[in-house]
Order: sequence, then structure tokens, then C-alpha cells
Amino acid sequence: MKETSIHQRIESIWRAESAKVVASLTRMVKDISMAEDLAQDTLIIALERWPVSDIPENPGAWLMTVAKRKAIDMLRRKKRLDQKYEQMAHSMNTHYDYDLADEMDEEIKDDVLRLIFMTCHPVLSKNARVALTLRLVGGLTTEEIANAFLVHEPTIAQRVVRAKRKLVEANVPFEVPKKAEYAQRLSSVLEVIYLMFNEGYSASTGKHLIRMNLCNEALRMGRALVELIGLEPEVHGLVALMEIQASRFKARTNTEGEMILLLDQNRLLWSQEHINRGFASLRKVEDLGGTIGLYALQAAIAACHAEADSPEKTNWERISTLYRALSHIAPSPIVELNRAVAISMAYGPIAGLEIVDSLLKEPALKNYHLLPSAKGHFLLKLGRKKEANKEFQRAASLTQNVQEQKFLLKQAKDCMK
Repeated sequence: MKETSIHQRIESIWRAESAKVVASLTRMVKDISMAEDLAQDTLIIALERWPVSDIPENPGAWLMTVAKRKAIDMLRRKKRLDQKYEQMAHSMNTHYDYDLADEMDEEIKDDVLRLIFMTCHPVLSKNARVALTLRLVGGLTTEEIANAFLVHEPTIAQRVVRAKRKLVEANVPFEVPKKAEYAQRLSSVLEVIYLMFNEGYSASTGKHLIRMNLCNEALRMGRALVELIGLEPEVHGLVALMEIQASRFKARTNTEGEMILLLDQNRLLWSQEHINRGFASLRKVEDLGGTIGLYALQAAIAACHAEADSPEKTNWERISTLYRALSHIAPSPIVELNRAVAISMAYGPIAGLEIVDSLLKEPALKNYHLLPSAKGHFLLKLGRKKEANKEFQRAASLTQNVQEQKFLLKQAKDCMK
């Protein structure tokens, strides 16, 4: 096997296994920075040995064994090795225990869940949570994270370092939160994953509309979370939402990478595999019962689109109702803006325009390009082309994404034909 090929395989294995390794090491050494350093040392050993000896039959167990050995050696050197670690070191001294991962599967799952709750702790800013989670849970390098968000690598490196320091300073425990704060902390975890997906789905800056690497990482983490806490309806709701939205990737841009609106997309290009997965996750939400949450409601809205063969056959009345329900549990100007679009499709552009005009003084939407964009669409439908032109131009001036800007300027130009 060529060296580049085996290195790619090692990177793929590391991405799948790194969260387990870092999580288990964090529990052992009680220091997230030290745990990451030990994990990176383990990866270096794999990169040195595997191209020579070939990849082990159970690479995850190999990595875990080597990582824990390194942790035990370090604890021994620091004279903090207790009897438990002595016994572990003795049992691991002569061979790689390839059954380790199977024997400790539940313990490892718990450790990974603790790590996710730690990296998504609300004490960190949103940007810090996303960067740290991609780094420690996703196994991405700082370079990969920087490329995904179109920022300089040192910026991401500093963000990760400061986040780890903040966790230490705030004395954030390596644990699944207690019942009193569990819901809030789980909400933070789901928010981080969806922030990743959203940034990939509609990139806020840059030349491309979609950043598939971020979407794929968010989906991978969402699916992993289902394995860890499958009895939480909102986890399934989030996965359902991401799966159904991911089904539209091929239809969202043309061959030149230019943006295509949902209503203009070729629905034959929508991935039925993603749609089926999304519907299965929605059924799981229903099976688990309880109150339908923020992500499950949005997934139900996405499902309305996925079920329809065309925009005309879409159940816009139901979508409007679902947005109203969403506004009750998570009121925000953006939800109202989305409801305005659904209302306009169900009951006409005047009804939508009334809602949009009521949002013009909302501080949160002051520089939000989709507000004038939506208003432009409503005005255009009403035949008020000059006013629509101004709204599309304003929308184009507010976005930093090249493809969105091109699309909006074309809409502005088309108004004057």
C-alpha cells in the first residue's frame, strides 16, 4: 500500500476513534489539555509504526491501549500512580489488548458523552465551543477547522487553547451534568452541532455556498450522539433536521456553484437516502413521546418540503402552523421571518409583507440579509419592481458570501427588465 494511502486510512481511523481516546485519557489524567497531548503522541506513534507493520486488526483498541500506557507512564513519573493504575499497567505490559474496546464499551461511551458535554459547556463562547468540539470530539486538525471557517490557523489554535484554559479556570467537571442542569447543557450540545451544520449548509463567508466538510462532521456527531443518548427525542429531532436538509445538497447549486432557491430546485436531485433517514429519526421522536422540541419541529417543517413533488403541492398551511408552534417554544425574529415566507406562500404576499414590515425595527435583524431579501420577493410578487430592486441590492450588500451576493444582485437586475 502506498504511504499516502495508508496515511489517509490512519487519518480516517483517527477521526473515528480520537474522541474515545481523548475522553478516556481525560478521565484518567483529569486534565483535558494533557489528555489531548497524550492522544496526539499516540497518533504520532501510529503514523510511525503502521506504515511499517500495517494497520492492526482492531486499530481502535490499539490506539486506546497505547494511549493509556502513555498516560500510566506519565502518572508513574509524576508519582501519582495508585494501585488501580498499577494493575492496569501490569495487565497491559506485555501485549496490546485488542478486546479492550469491547470490554469497556459502555465506559468509553460514557466518557465520550462527558467529553461532549465538557467541550460544549456554556461557559465558553459559541465560537470556542464549536472549535474545541471539532478539535477534541471531531478529531479535526486546527488547519482543517481554520479552512472550514475561512479563518487563519493561529486564530483557531488560540481559540482552542483559550477554551481549554477557560474550562480549567471555571473548574468544569468531566461529567454528564446532573438533572437540574441537564436540559440546558444538552441544549448547548445540540446548538453547537447545529451551528456547525448551518455554517456548512449556508456558509456565511467565502466563495462557496456549501462547505460539505462541516455538514458531514455535524451529521457524524449527531449520529454519534444518538448512539450515546438515544432516549432523548431532541437528539433524534436534530439528526432528522440535518438529514432532510442534507438531502438537498446536489440541488442547491448549479454546475457553476451558483445558488438555487428551494422553490426552484430540481427535487429529483434530492437524496432519498437522506430523506428516509430523516423520516426514520422523526418517527423515533414520535415513538419516544413527550413534548416536540425546537429541532423536531424544524425537522417536521423540512419533512413537509421533502414529501411534496413540487412547491405547489407543498402543505404551506401546515408549515405556517408549525412555525407558529416553533415561535411559541423558541420565539425569535428569524422564526417570524421564516413564518412570513410560509404565510406568503399559503395566503399571499401581502400577508407575508405585513409580518416582514413588523420586523424592520428588530435589532437582531438590522444587518440580516435575508430580511430585505424576503421583502424583495414579496414586493416583486406584488409588481412593485423598483422597491424590490432596492431590497435585493440592500440584501446583497449585507451578505459576505460571494454566491449569495451574486444571486441577489442578479435578482435586483432582473427586477428592472
